[in-house]
Amino acid sequence: MRSVLTGALLGLLALGACAPVVDQAADKSPAETPAAPERRLTLTAASYDDLPGWRADSAAEVLPALLKSCARLLTQPETRPVGRNGLGGVIADWHGPCAAAQRLPPNDHAAVRSYFETWFQPYRAANNGNPEGLFTGYYEAELRGALAPDSRHRWPIWGLPEDLVQADLGAFDPALAGRRLVGRVDSGRFQPYPDRAQIEAGAIKGKAQPILWVDDPVDSFILHIQGSGRVVLPDGKTLRLGYAGNNGHGFVGIGRVMLDRNLLPPGQSSMQHIRAWLRANPDKATELMNENPRYIFFRRIDGDGPIGSQGVALTAMRSMAVDPDFVPLGTPLWLDTEHPRNGPRLQRLMIAQDTGSAIKGPVRGDFFWGTGEAALDDAGRMRSRGGYWLLLPKHRTAQVAAE
Repeated sequence: MRSVLTGALLGLLALGACAPVVDQAADKSPAETPAAPERRLTLTAASYDDLPGWRADSAAEVLPALLKSCARLLTQPETRPVGRNGLGGVIADWHGPCAAAQRLPPNDHAAVRSYFETWFQPYRAANNGNPEGLFTGYYEAELRGALAPDSRHRWPIWGLPEDLVQADLGAFDPALAGRRLVGRVDSGRFQPYPDRAQIEAGAIKGKAQPILWVDDPVDSFILHIQGSGRVVLPDGKTLRLGYAGNNGHGFVGIGRVMLDRNLLPPGQSSMQHIRAWLRANPDKATELMNENPRYIFFRRIDGDGPIGSQGVALTAMRSMAVDPDFVPLGTPLWLDTEHPRNGPRLQRLMIAQDTGSAIKGPVRGDFFWGTGEAALDDAGRMRSRGGYWLLLPKHRTAQVAAE
């Protein structure tokens, strides 16, 4: 395959911005935030007394998420760095904290707080010295579907196509390590994969198999934004879908498109508002949804929750999507941000277990609210300002300088 791809890859690279880049997870938010010109993580050592609300959190609720991350971390070689920047030390540095976590009583909030105070050092995270960032929310969509199409269930959820190729550019040039392209080979040439409109028009028929069919094209579209979902079958049984890949095209948040076209009033671009408009305007919905060329492919998954980028099931209101360029997956966080419904501030222990292509920057997070309509009520309206502290093992092989 390399001989077929080499010339085409060089041509695609010469096109620069036209070459789509693969993300590790699906997009979580309906509109992207403009990227800051410079992003640099700065850390300042803190004490637990500096963490607002530290004593009030039901800290033991984070334990299931922590144990899942520990189980994942400890399958890796002891000398492997934790995080792309080595911020979390090496895997061996987590053996002690993870072993101690397994001995914690499951409902003792004081014991869990004491555990963190013993094993972890908090650091205030900032972007070039600014500790405030944006926090959005996401959820696991719940859909109604069937394993075979019928008059009600007419919209397919596709598995990964057999002709989709992911090209690791680092295999061709070490300077491009970590970058990949998605496409397919057509007449001996590596070409971009079909976009959403082309796929909806039948471009992948015969190349992919539907996992199931759902009864609502708008819910299907939202499933693509969220990246995972739970489907209720006609007999009441449920199955879960997880992210398997994407078509390599850039994500376009249609919330911004709708605002620019005055289809939504300012301040009403939440997921709920977007969904209501699409359902109320079916004659225009398909064209508008096709403004987002990215298309997500799915797989069936087992477990008690959607699978995040760390490879573990997410825990409602305790799992966070972060930018892995700055925050290692598996890292505990202390979050302090605004509640989306003007309630008490969200001040709680979280675990970094997921990523998203719109989640970029040293102080940026996507809060996982859980499953279904109740979770959507908060996730869909969340655009909160706040910050977090990284809780890093006190004994790390690769220490990070703190300001």
